[in-house]
Amino acid sequence: MRDSSAIPRETESQVADTQTPTETGGAEPRGALDRYFEISKRGSTIGREVRGGLVTFVTMAYIVVLNPIILTTTTDVAGNQLQFGQVGAVTALTAGVMTILFGLVSRLPFAFAAGLGINAFLAFSVVGQVTWPEAMALVIINGLLIVLLAATGLRRMIFDAVPIELKIAITVGIGLFIAFIGFVNAGFVTSTGNPSPPVQLGVFGSVATVPTIIFVFTLVLTGILVARKVRGGLLIGLVTGTVIAVVVEAIWHLGSGVDNPGGWGLTVPALDGSPFAIPDLSLIGAVSFDFGKVGVIAIVMLVFTLLFTNFFDAMGTFTGLSREAGLADEKGNFPRLKSALVVEGVGAVAGGLTSSSSNTVFIESGSGIGEGARTGFANLVTGALFLLAMFFTPLTQIVPTEVAAAALVVVGAMMMTQIKGIDLVDFGVALPVFLTVVVMPLTYSIANGIGAGFVSWVVIRSLSGKAREIHWLLWVVAAGFVIFFARGPIEALIQG
Repeated sequence: MRDSSAIPRETESQVADTQTPTETGGAEPRGALDRYFEISKRGSTIGREVRGGLVTFVTMAYIVVLNPIILTTTTDVAGNQLQFGQVGAVTALTAGVMTILFGLVSRLPFAFAAGLGINAFLAFSVVGQVTWPEAMALVIINGLLIVLLAATGLRRMIFDAVPIELKIAITVGIGLFIAFIGFVNAGFVTSTGNPSPPVQLGVFGSVATVPTIIFVFTLVLTGILVARKVRGGLLIGLVTGTVIAVVVEAIWHLGSGVDNPGGWGLTVPALDGSPFAIPDLSLIGAVSFDFGKVGVIAIVMLVFTLLFTNFFDAMGTFTGLSREAGLADEKGNFPRLKSALVVEGVGAVAGGLTSSSSNTVFIESGSGIGEGARTGFANLVTGALFLLAMFFTPLTQIVPTEVAAAALVVVGAMMMTQIKGIDLVDFGVALPVFLTVVVMPLTYSIANGIGAGFVSWVVIRSLSGKAREIHWLLWVVAAGFVIFFARGPIEALIQG
């Protein structure tokens, strides 16, 4: 790559948006498809992209079931409740459309679906103050603000202001976060219901249930295959674990863990009835911008929380996935960054319009990257499977979460290896990095981990005589995170 100092100021952002050092020197393209997605250039093949897209879908398919579970759990302020089948259909539709759109525009292997942190915030916080249509309108407003920030370049400026040490720490933190999600989804780690210790091993303090044992088996098998560099190792592990789970369920009829502590988690690996179902898409457009019964301050605080969570969750995930895919440069930037950030904002708008909650980039895309996906062609595969899932929702439930969880843990281990790129000798670097990494899994939030890292970096570095090294935007973002962390008391003070 040419020296950036030789690039005219007005074209520097264009070059940075389309090229990174990792992309140079690849093989010659083999046709228009290869040329457009830069498959050979990034050292990939059509076969790897297809496998990667398939693996990403398999590890993400649970969202078609989990998102409806979360969004239909609570009633809104008017006593209305969303229907499971409707939410499942729009969840698959929006994930499919946004995943394909992102793949075509950004040409990166990052799949989209309803964000778990935001859908939980909507279900357990927002609809206690507004109706479901009003809540989805807030999601749309959040998305439009994100698109505006991305289109004006401000989101890119904030991205560039983050030190490389924190960007790497975000990658590592996300690795631990998705591994922790895997352990929890598998029942390997469970809540004790007590203040101390808050978690335990397995359901009864040990690995005593058949689904958890199958998780352990799938994890070990997949780990061996990946360690031996077997092509399709993640996919082979997922398929093998699923087949075993189906056989076990057919013999012992373990059933759901809701009724039986030793049963399966979110999905039972068995097919009851027809695998085909006509999707009900009546939730599309069920949005209301009539906030007359809610105060302006309350609306502003709700949008602020949505914006911060969406903004920094996505930024952290983009950082982690791009580094895992080997597409990030020494500053953590990756190809077509601006277009990626804009489309991510569009995902929030689309999620609000379909009442599926804000759609954002998914950390589970790392499983497809681990399988070899490097381009947006993998997204075409993942997105097409999501669209098919609208009609075959029962089939998406065959892969038990315990099996999918094994892939998440393996990918988490892969992402953790990035820690080697940080010099931890300077404790002024080590502590913010540590806080970034551990706060994510411990609070179940990427945004919380990023906030802890940003605030501690600014405070520690500035009071250590290095204030001039901190980008002014990082000061602004850190101040914003202080408000974000204290939003509850601030809102109560303003309203009181």
